[in-house]
Amino acid sequence: MPNTPKSSKLSRKMAATNGLFYPIAGLASLVAFVFLSFVDVREFFYKEPSLSFVERNGVQFVLDGRPFYVNGWNSYWLMDNAVEDHSRPRVRAMLQAGSKMGLTVCRTWAFNDGSSYHALQISPGQFDEKVFKALDYVVAEARRSGVRLILSLVNNLQAYGGKTQYVKWAWQEGIGISSSNDSFFFDPSIRAYFKDYVKAVLTRKNTITGIKYKDDAAIFAWELINEPHCMSDPSGDTLQDWIKDISAFIKSVDEKHLVTVGLEGFYGPKSPKSNTNPSASAYEATLGTDFIRDSQFPTIDFASVHIYPDHWLVTDKVEDKLEFVKKWMLTHVEDGDTELKKPIMFTEYGLSNQNKGFDLSQRDQLIQTVDDVIYKSAKRGQSGAGSMIWQLMVGGMDEYNDDFGFVPWERRPTLALITKQSCRLALIHGRSQLSPSIKELCAHRR
Repeated sequence: MPNTPKSSKLSRKMAATNGLFYPIAGLASLVAFVFLSFVDVREFFYKEPSLSFVERNGVQFVLDGRPFYVNGWNSYWLMDNAVEDHSRPRVRAMLQAGSKMGLTVCRTWAFNDGSSYHALQISPGQFDEKVFKALDYVVAEARRSGVRLILSLVNNLQAYGGKTQYVKWAWQEGIGISSSNDSFFFDPSIRAYFKDYVKAVLTRKNTITGIKYKDDAAIFAWELINEPHCMSDPSGDTLQDWIKDISAFIKSVDEKHLVTVGLEGFYGPKSPKSNTNPSASAYEATLGTDFIRDSQFPTIDFASVHIYPDHWLVTDKVEDKLEFVKKWMLTHVEDGDTELKKPIMFTEYGLSNQNKGFDLSQRDQLIQTVDDVIYKSAKRGQSGAGSMIWQLMVGGMDEYNDDFGFVPWERRPTLALITKQSCRLALIHGRSQLSPSIKELCAHRR
């Protein structure tokens, strides 16, 4: 720096302090070092993107006053992978990749109950803060990526604890009234456990964003339970009572978010549509669920349906499976339009790679079939509000994969189908909230 009058004045001022400048600078550096050692810099400089809540108007979702149709996916593993430093980058990679494909909603687990690895709820009302911070990270990264989340609150299956763990807790404490897994739905003590858990999640203040979950528009909806069954009461009355109570409880804590049950879409034994169920033996009618009855409560904002033709049907013919998928979807869309008068979301669908004669083009055919039903429904303003494939991964995740998971960018025809649907749904109503990369992508498809 030249020795200008300004620089000379600064030099004289520093000399006059008899070297005091240097200890002060050193102290400031030490404070900064200590601060950065204990604070995640990414979290400290987190900037909150602006998001609006998705709402419901009749049979449609609406965002900022305009219809909103979902092209989404499942990655159940996000919270589990966000716990440890070595696996956390997978979460950001998946959410950012989903956003770049134009996917708008991701469904994932907001539970892990018991003594298992990375358990969120260790015992009733007791949480591992490290795992809760992992869920904070998932929600924050979804917001950063412009993706919304459906957070499922408990599993009907034993994976990640599920309803079985709640029954074990009550039994171990000597207050359970039955050792049956279905007592999750009718035992008052277990219901109290679950309500405490739900309230803890809904009122959680995110340590990264500073936003309570119940106030965060990055959360699309709460899902009560993944694939509920209550076979001890095939009439469905027990599950009905549970759905009514828990959904009303959620609405009493959180008025802003949508709520869904988590159903597979099976019709009950008294339903006139029970013959639409996939099993010739009427097995689905014994599960204690009924799509219409379970979805009709005013505290349930949209109905959920799953689609697994290869697990549900005995045929090996791809054509028969795809025909069933189309019929299964259309009958539920009809229910949404005429009976329930609310949106229908196909929150899981997939095709196993273990099928006899499986090849990747068959999965593409399934995606195309599902996408076409949703697109036509969207164009007509009907209740078929979106679909979510099971499940998407990033590379190197074999331990989390099942026979349905895949990395979408590893196969160009599959990736092209996914982005095509994103653009079709976005352009129906000329949506303007797409990211610049998707706007460019969709512009080439006009």
